Amino acid sequence: MSSWYEWLIGTRYLRSTHRRGFVSFVSLMSVCGLALGVATLIVVLSVMNGFGRELRSRILSVTSDATIMGLQGTIPDWRAIQKRVEREPGVRVAVPYVEQKGMLTHGERVTGASVRGILPQEERRATGLSRKLTEGSLADLQPGRYRVILGDALAKSLHVRVGQSVVLIAPQGVATPTGVMPRMRRFRVVGLFHSGMYEYDRGLALVNLTDAERLFGLAPGEVTGMRLSLADPWQAPTVVRRVAYDLGGAGYYVSDWTDKHANFFRSIESTKSMMFVMLSMIVAVAAFNIVATLVMIVKEKQTDIAILRTFGAGPRNVLVIFAIQGVIIGLAGTLLGAGLGDLLARNLQSIVGALERLFHTQFLNPRVYYMSELPAYVEWLDVLRVCGVAFLLCALATVYPAWRAGRTAPAQALRHE
Repeated sequence: MSSWYEWLIGTRYLRSTHRRGFVSFVSLMSVCGLALGVATLIVVLSVMNGFGRELRSRILSVTSDATIMGLQGTIPDWRAIQKRVEREPGVRVAVPYVEQKGMLTHGERVTGASVRGILPQEERRATGLSRKLTEGSLADLQPGRYRVILGDALAKSLHVRVGQSVVLIAPQGVATPTGVMPRMRRFRVVGLFHSGMYEYDRGLALVNLTDAERLFGLAPGEVTGMRLSLADPWQAPTVVRRVAYDLGGAGYYVSDWTDKHANFFRSIESTKSMMFVMLSMIVAVAAFNIVATLVMIVKEKQTDIAILRTFGAGPRNVLVIFAIQGVIIGLAGTLLGAGLGDLLARNLQSIVGALERLFHTQFLNPRVYYMSELPAYVEWLDVLRVCGVAFLLCALATVYPAWRAGRTAPAQALRHE
């Protein structure tokens, strides 16, 4: 029975009082402040999660989960290696590739790029690059036809369109009577792709594997390495090293997507941790506003506390009454903030798009941020962590006012009544 009257009195004190509802207004502001702090923290963490997921997705659409290369620069007889690798646990697909740096020219335009030789039918199994093509198809890269697919930013820098030709210059030289001349070949542009990663859209050209072998002077069946698609990309460091060990280890160099872009993801994780700590200060300020609210309520309810004490309520009962108020304010603010943060995060792209159209600006420059949209992904573990920290701070904020209320002396409180 005592818990029921403590609950009833505690909730009643949060409603309007004889002082024109001022205490209730302050309580409402405490709830709103806490909700805004929690929502802000959830939205920021969701943006960091979305940025990481989007970046990883775009990287893996044009690269691979892991790569095995020969220490001598090439791997002979790739078909035998492919069969062995694809039998390894955790490996979905292994595809060959040839990749080297080259120069592309069109008219007076000259630019450097990575030239990657692929087998179109194999490439479809390994990456989602075929879904990134804006013009043309991977099937257009037929052996011996000398065709190329360019990143859209690379094509723009060369001022070249589909159907036109570019000259691809390889770094290897050919001895001629007039001296050493670089290898070069005219390729016809048959497609464009847009991965959303400026690094690749500006610096990658795709050709057929056979054409790449001829251009770079490799023997038939000789490739630069094998690109692996794994069942679980997060296990790439472990899986690729086990595969290389099973192949003989000493003759291979391995890498994975976490090695190639480690700085990106390390930066995202460290930024996410820093933002959590910094924005938790906003939640802490909002939570400790509850202290001021409860102190005001305790001050106003001195007479009521004294009457309760004369009726037999102990310090513990009074403490629970005011602790209930702080917990209700904290719980309401936390839940409201979680709902608001989730709603904002799930509709963030629409909100940002509307603001960009309204102010005629672009918040994200793809040359800097590798993407032009602001992605957001809500991870419920982050939501639970934010809500847990916010509620814990609110609970701590109720301790002092509730303890002060419990120590109220009835005689002193009723002296001037």
